[in-house]
Amino acid sequence: MGDKSHTQQPGAAGRALAADRPSSVRNVVLVGHSGAGKTSLVEALALTSGAVNRAGRVEDGGTVSDYDEIEHRQQRSVQLSLVPVEWGGIKINILDTPGYADFVGELRAGLRAADAALFVVSAADGVDGATRMVWEECQAVGMPRAIVVTHLEASRADYAQMTAVCGEIFGADDPDAVVPLYLPLYGPAGPDGHSPVAGLLGLLSRRVYDYTSGERVERDPDPAELALISDARNRLIEGIIAESEDESLMDRYVGGEDIDVKTLIDDLERAVARGTFHPVLMAAPAADGARQGLGTVELLELITGGFPTPLERAPVTVTTPDGVPRPEVTCDPDGPLLAEVVKTSSDPYVGRVSLVRVFSGTLRPDQTVHVSGHGLEDRGHEDHDVDERIGALTAPFGKQQRTLTRAIAGDLACVAKLTRAETGDTLSAKDDPLLMEPWVMPDPLLPLAIEAHSKADEDKLSQGLARLVAEDPTMRLEQNQHTHQVVLWCLGEAHQDVALERLRTRYGVQVDPVPHKVSLRETFGDRATGRGRHVKQSGGHGQYAICEIEVEPLPPGSGIEFVDKVVGGAVPRQFIPSVEKGVRSQAARGVAAGYPLVDVRIILRDGKAHSVDSSDAAFQTAGALALREAAAEARIHLLEPVAELTVLIADEYVGPVMSDLAGRRGRVVGTEQAGPGRTLVRAEIPEIEIDRYAVDLRSVSHGTGRFNRSYARHEPMPPQLADKIREQAERGT
Repeated sequence: MGDKSHTQQPGAAGRALAADRPSSVRNVVLVGHSGAGKTSLVEALALTSGAVNRAGRVEDGGTVSDYDEIEHRQQRSVQLSLVPVEWGGIKINILDTPGYADFVGELRAGLRAADAALFVVSAADGVDGATRMVWEECQAVGMPRAIVVTHLEASRADYAQMTAVCGEIFGADDPDAVVPLYLPLYGPAGPDGHSPVAGLLGLLSRRVYDYTSGERVERDPDPAELALISDARNRLIEGIIAESEDESLMDRYVGGEDIDVKTLIDDLERAVARGTFHPVLMAAPAADGARQGLGTVELLELITGGFPTPLERAPVTVTTPDGVPRPEVTCDPDGPLLAEVVKTSSDPYVGRVSLVRVFSGTLRPDQTVHVSGHGLEDRGHEDHDVDERIGALTAPFGKQQRTLTRAIAGDLACVAKLTRAETGDTLSAKDDPLLMEPWVMPDPLLPLAIEAHSKADEDKLSQGLARLVAEDPTMRLEQNQHTHQVVLWCLGEAHQDVALERLRTRYGVQVDPVPHKVSLRETFGDRATGRGRHVKQSGGHGQYAICEIEVEPLPPGSGIEFVDKVVGGAVPRQFIPSVEKGVRSQAARGVAAGYPLVDVRIILRDGKAHSVDSSDAAFQTAGALALREAAAEARIHLLEPVAELTVLIADEYVGPVMSDLAGRRGRVVGTEQAGPGRTLVRAEIPEIEIDRYAVDLRSVSHGTGRFNRSYARHEPMPPQLADKIREQAERGT
């Protein structure tokens, strides 16, 4: 891995890469904040491996990052992309993930599909809180990780300082586990006084890898360079030996024996694959006309030599679609078919395309498979179990789809024409259906209420929304029965923008965002009476109904109770249900600001009827009039929904978050420690105050905060806010 003899032959551009055995596959996901240089690194690796024929270009003139027109317009990655390359006979499936927090669902999909993670850190910008949290998640499951430092060309870049920061953050529990494999070799200073990185000093091999010419040239270090290597090399060797848990090797090293490089590299590779040692490397894109970017050869060697194969991944736990446990499934091309849809997208020419990770068995074109999706009902995904015949099997590369004849266990591929498959679904043999447990997805907590722009859009809206949420399980579709709004719940504003653009460009549906409404209620603040009189004589058959009611408030959650206390037959028995229907209908429409009336008892006390002119419709109208008159004489409270909020934040942001909650009329009900450096804040807060909390919490906590919300109850709104809403209702706004 950079310290070995460079004998690997790069893969040829323009051909589909097909693995013939799981041991020849590496699945690696790139993780890092937006702007860290992940996509540029992918292009540099593709160039070095020979997957592209010139700086980032593929055969059709595009780049390996040409994946979605939205990404070009927004100038950032918004979805997971797969770039397969080959190095030394090993197929590397590089999963490039968006760094922006709104697209964390794409990151989760990449983590699910990969067997190792490469954390990309900008030497100019450092490590953000969100990247640190993903590191901790990977650490919790033992996923192998390495770190690559980018943006070395920036004037404020400091590799030594950046490696120290990585050691402090990523190696907080074990400082010996995060150590650089190379030191930078600096070239002459430019006009601005900044010295660019022109090569690498290999700490294990004590060799220099000089990229000044645009090609990787290996040579012996001069005395000054050798002196730079010494101390860092000792620390690296000690870290490798400690993490390899090779006690005999430690004894030999402490005894002064010079350990040979091959032994050290073998131990390094074992420690990386086990997820206990995390080397730090550096990389930069190739200069104009050059074939190799700085550090890209070393990085490819680390991935092929140090990252685990799919065979080393823990067996997959599966059940039948109805939940009956089945034996664990291992990575075996000849085993039962088990694959998972990690991403779904739409192509204007071939329709739905599913990116799948094959965990067992072998997937082939025109094969009939069982598609099973369960466990995402709350996101608008209905449970489904269907048999479907897959279409073409391809490997994506930029905008191209290169045909494959098969995809074996451990590999990734794109499957066409699975019309019912959604992200997170399990593919298995039709005669032996299996189900994998869906991975954890963040809850979408930012609402976007929409309306069709025109009648033509309204006809297409339902299908477009269904396809949108099928592709993205981090999006939830709600048809709110109380506010009568169509609401897309998203992860952030950028997520909303992408959703609207995909509706317009992919599915031809133009929608208009509208203000999101919360489900307010009304109730009586005190007892009141009302008289409803509906008497009309206009010749012929008239209308006659009079009823007198009394309304009294009930405890929260009681709903509406109707009580008949008429005596003496003042209201004939056949018309009492009509009165009840009338008051309930009026209660549903509201009595003050147009919101449903709840938590009252309505008592029918008296009334009058006419032997000829009284009717069901007349008493319905009289009941509604009586309720409106009672409301005019009483104090009507507006009730707003209150949410229970749990906010998980870093300790340093507890004060700002609690102050922010107080400013939103929130009541903090408790705090508790939730792991090292984390605090869980519990609060109750009106839902009207947290419409944009997904955005605002990210700002207050510098991207490290998370929250969950659940409905608690409705309670009276402050009078000044209630009056404002009533005024808006009277104006019709």
